Amino acid sequence: MVVAIVTWELHLNGCQSLKDKRRILKSLKDRLHQRFNVSVAETDHHELWQRAELTCGVVARDRKQASAVLSAADGLVASNGFIRIIDSATSFL
Repeated sequence: MVVAIVTWELHLNGCQSLKDKRRILKSLKDRLHQRFNVSVAETDHHELWQRAELTCGVVARDRKQASAVLSAADGLVASNGFIRIIDSATSFL
């Protein structure tokens, strides 16, 4: 069994308030959870309008499966028109 975690530093284009930010992040977190059955949380930059850090975790039977899930999740985040990935880091436990 492998636990894999990816952390994304994000820039949220066009957010004018924390309410805008929460709406975009909630939608993204819900889609990630529904599509890939991963756990997602906002882990930093809570009070900044256009910055966010999301951390996503998955438990899989092997490293290859965990990598595939996180790669697909990364693609979903990258394809969101309101979000730009500034940096990301992946770790396996």
